[in-house]
Amino acid sequence: MRAVTVRQPWAWAIARGRQEILNCGLATGFRGEIAIHASLRVDLEAFDLAVIRSANWDPGDPEAAIGGIVAAVSLVGVCDAALGGGPCDCGDWARPGSFHWRLAQPRPLAWPVLTIGQPGLWDLAPRVAADVARLLPGQQAGHPVSRRGPAR
Repeated sequence: MRAVTVRQPWAWAIARGRQEILNCGLATGFRGEIAIHASLRVDLEAFDLAVIRSANWDPGDPEAAIGGIVAAVSLVGVCDAALGGGPCDCGDWARPGSFHWRLAQPRPLAWPVLTIGQPGLWDLAPRVAADVARLLPGQQAGHPVSRRGPAR
């Protein structure tokens, strides 16, 4: 499974289905399922933005965690219209001058899977990918995942 690291509160907004656009500095030809990794770094200025306030940010929500995979989404397209300052119909979450990764079908995890993030689109370690798959909605969640592996 591929992953992308996103700062909070943006990772939370994506995981909870409130944000369908991920603003990125790079394009990708990849389409399919990606994991949303919540960075250890937080975008403090974002908490003052209307889009975050209107999304009802909840710091107590497990998807508001940092330093782990909080959700899986489908990357269904990339819009590049805003790169040159042209008009774009990607909505309120889209920023000018960015590639807009179009996301769909957010699936928040039962709880985060801790792992170290990386820049760009990156591959999850096999053990982390297995833990993410196990914690997706509709799976048997069992017990929290430790660094030694899933509880038995």
